[in-house]
Amino acid sequence: MTTIKDILEYFEEFAPIDTAMDFDNCGLLIGDKNKPVSRVLVALDITNEVVDEADRLGAELIISHHPVIFNAIKKLNSNSVPYRLAQKNISAVCMHTNLDVSNTFGVNLCLANAVGLKNTKLCSSGECLFIGELDTDIESFAKAVKTALDCNGLRYTDVKSEIHKAAVSSGAGGSNIAEAFYEGADVLLTGEIKHHEILLANELGISIVDAGHFKTEDIVINPLCRKLSERFGNIVFTKSAVCNDKIKYI
Repeated sequence: MTTIKDILEYFEEFAPIDTAMDFDNCGLLIGDKNKPVSRVLVALDITNEVVDEADRLGAELIISHHPVIFNAIKKLNSNSVPYRLAQKNISAVCMHTNLDVSNTFGVNLCLANAVGLKNTKLCSSGECLFIGELDTDIESFAKAVKTALDCNGLRYTDVKSEIHKAAVSSGAGGSNIAEAFYEGADVLLTGEIKHHEILLANELGISIVDAGHFKTEDIVINPLCRKLSERFGNIVFTKSAVCNDKIKYI
């Protein structure tokens, strides 16, 4: 029988926990590593809805990208997600920035592949910044991102119209705009970018595509399910059907 420990050891092959950023909290956050598993729910986030979904499916484990425990817990309410996981005997493995920076399989590589980048590599100047090649214009690229990530909407700027190099930094990656410039990128694709970062991008002559935090990171979940299924054929890995950010556009 496969245990959580076996799954953790497999993650070490492509997203070692010691590559996570100092502020992060990765690995087995709830449960026992020796616990056998036969069904696993995979989600970007562990919310109460995801806990209920795992319970309905009979999943012994949830694997998520975002940590279910991030800051110190000073009290544990009965309706909190960590409490409910423990109550239902559902373990939680969370792989966050270690999965972002993986240069063999990870969030940013899945994002780059989804939007058609070629020869993608991790940039030396940005811990979660990858850069790849393509030949297109900014409007076409923005439309391709919208389709590839199944976005209901996104924001973009047309500062650099011709796109030959694209940088990607999933989630809250807008802070990497200067690094993207130094790497020679014509555009930065990210999930969150602040106003002053947009102004900096304008000054530097780089276009930006802001496709939303959830959409730029949820792109890893299906490939991760497939990767885990190929390694552990005796376990059913299921992508969460209820995990979403509920963002709508008008």
